Amino acid sequence: MAESYLSQQLAGSLSKDRWQEVGFFKRAGVLVPLFSVYSKNSYGIGDLGDLLKIIDWAKRTQHSIVQLLPMNEVGALFCPYDALSSFALEPAYIDLNAFPGLKGKKFKSARRENQFVDYALKQQKLKMLWEVFLAEDLTESVEFEAFQQKNSYWLLDFALFKILKEYHQGQAWQEWEEKYRDRHLESLQNFQKENIEKITFQMWLQWVIFKQFKAAQSYAAKNNIFLKGDLPVLVSRDSADVWAHVDFFKLEFAAGAPADMYCAKGQRWGMPTYNWDNIARNNYLYIKEKLRFAQEFYNILRIDHVVGLFRIWSISYYDDEENQGLNGVFDPAEENLWAVHGKKILKLLVENTKMLLCAEDLGVIPQSCRETLNEFGIAGNDVQRWVKDWNKRHDFLLPQEYRELSVAMLSTHDTTNWFAWWQYEAGTVDEGLFMRKCAQRGIDFQLIKSKLFNLQLSKHGRLRWKEEVKSIDKLLEGLGKSSAEVGDFIELYENTYAEKEKLWELLDCSGPLKEKGDKQLLSKMLKFVLSSQSIFCINLIGDLLSLTDIFKGDPYQYRLNVPGTISALNWSQRLPISIEDLLKHPVNKQIREMNIASGRI
Repeated sequence: MAESYLSQQLAGSLSKDRWQEVGFFKRAGVLVPLFSVYSKNSYGIGDLGDLLKIIDWAKRTQHSIVQLLPMNEVGALFCPYDALSSFALEPAYIDLNAFPGLKGKKFKSARRENQFVDYALKQQKLKMLWEVFLAEDLTESVEFEAFQQKNSYWLLDFALFKILKEYHQGQAWQEWEEKYRDRHLESLQNFQKENIEKITFQMWLQWVIFKQFKAAQSYAAKNNIFLKGDLPVLVSRDSADVWAHVDFFKLEFAAGAPADMYCAKGQRWGMPTYNWDNIARNNYLYIKEKLRFAQEFYNILRIDHVVGLFRIWSISYYDDEENQGLNGVFDPAEENLWAVHGKKILKLLVENTKMLLCAEDLGVIPQSCRETLNEFGIAGNDVQRWVKDWNKRHDFLLPQEYRELSVAMLSTHDTTNWFAWWQYEAGTVDEGLFMRKCAQRGIDFQLIKSKLFNLQLSKHGRLRWKEEVKSIDKLLEGLGKSSAEVGDFIELYENTYAEKEKLWELLDCSGPLKEKGDKQLLSKMLKFVLSSQSIFCINLIGDLLSLTDIFKGDPYQYRLNVPGTISALNWSQRLPISIEDLLKHPVNKQIREMNIASGRI
């Protein structure tokens, strides 16, 4: 690939130095949510000791990239994209085996065979670490002092935030006593003196996990594995960042996404949007410090929702939450400002980090965003189920038609796994979206529902087209409308009808089409995306391990997150196999051979 057009393009881009370090090679990678794994020595949740074993597994299976979800400390919803801090790491990931005095101690609820993480164990883990902390003499620790000084931009603010939140029985910072809510200096200084031990403990936790994460990064480097991190575009409203820098945020708005064919009402995430003017007045120090801390651990960084740097979907914070993302507007409102704004922020990011930047550019993306990513040498995302010719062929693209400057994958952390997509989503439309479109045109949805859709195969809010609706004329007949009246219905139909049949043919599968996926079909799909011309191909570990029989029952249950929902099942899915057993599993040979055959290193 060294002589390809892409390598020449990247060598002349703003990211050229980072690409030279990573190399102009096609690479295979694996996305592993750390909470999803466990070892025989871990305490109920994956930890940084387990990350070393994940690196071993990646090397064994010919993956040279290990991607993690955001590692920041999470709040009550345990969502890594709604964190308490853009800096502080999640202490639940601390490897307790690093402390000899804790050897042999177990948790009450650390049953490893559970399908979901019991986050109550975090408090048990912190109690153990509190005991370790009390036994340590930090009075002359030069290393701990240096860590505090190096991270003075955020560390004390975060520790104060955590203990103030505890002092206020977990209330959001907006509900605190005024002197603490509004950061009166003398009050904060007095609170710090009165709670110095607890505050120091919070900083010590960050020091401990920092050292363990650095050790994992070093181990990955020794094994020629790149660690890829994830930079959420936003931060929780109830976070140390917003409390400490309230002028950097527009608290009267909640960020989200407009309605699309997969989310009928759009999405309302709840995080406040940025006040970029105020961030700029501070010379973007907040953004630069985020990058400086992240590059302590990562070689590559994914920019979440990169289009949000160009324009963000902003919903009034006071709008009824039932409306989700329906009543938002873009900020900036003027489309002619999007390109200038996004390009300025992306240039700032590239120029202030040693990490290679990639971007999540899914959804409706302005042309200026894609053009800027190409210009700066930033790879976007190509998710197989959405990589299509949406305007002419209405069919999936061939591997050689994928973007070279992209990360190819079967699924993401926000989608169903590939088996569930094939069984429940391929060849379907979103029921809520279709119902809303019918209401807008005066079409009786209940009357036409059974005419157009196979209700036996319609599940999980998705409507499967009937095979008999094999033409636009049949669609119009069912709707009782002319093509001029329902152009958007036609577009939905053209891009979703017979998706399974089209992909089955594209994969050159023999025999009758299978309603449910199997290992042979998945193997073909993995080889399909691995053979794409995308420079990186990074798949969810769950999709890779679906080549085995370790997942039982309905594939729909094995989902990391359902966007726009609050559920105890989100961000808690665990693999049904220990990392030690995975290291010995026969599937490793199959995965390795697929990666090698694709020419990826």
